[in-house]
Amino acid sequence: MGASETLQPIDVPPSSAGAPLPHVFADEERLLIAYLANVPDPAFDGTNPRAVSPATGDQPLAILTVEPYLALQFGPPNDEAIGGHRLYGLGLKPYSAFEVLNSSWIASLEKANRVHSSHTPELFSAYRHFILTFHDSTLEFIARDFQVSLREGAVLAILMEIAGRRTPVRDPRPVRLLDRLLGRN
Repeated sequence: MGASETLQPIDVPPSSAGAPLPHVFADEERLLIAYLANVPDPAFDGTNPRAVSPATGDQPLAILTVEPYLALQFGPPNDEAIGGHRLYGLGLKPYSAFEVLNSSWIASLEKANRVHSSHTPELFSAYRHFILTFHDSTLEFIARDFQVSLREGAVLAILMEIAGRRTPVRDPRPVRLLDRLLGRN
């Protein structure tokens, strides 16, 4: 039997505790994660509890770009039910980010892939399991690594820019947001 799972905190911008509004966009190769970040404003005078840009009024947005990734799970538990998560006893807590070492999820994906004629366990050895806990949801994903950036502005415009798409000025046709982000108009 393998080593037990453990949690290791990772360094990403902390999410806003009240309403981080996480956005998750994915296709089979690329995962984009955006959320309102709780980044202190150096000019903060104590009167405004949110860190906002004095120039635009926008709250900082953390963007995680994951390419490639293997799997993702997004949804419950929220901050009030985090105690029901299987990793809670290992230190999982709300408004935090962790890497799961010796992940049973990665092990189960590797085991399921053994039926493939070209399978080797090494195919899964470089993958890592990450967890981000927000106010109303938890995001888990498996990837080799990810890039983090901080931006200010409208979430949709920034994500479309990162995805290599232009934000239309006006489009009267109903188009699903994911289709637009992935260039499938």
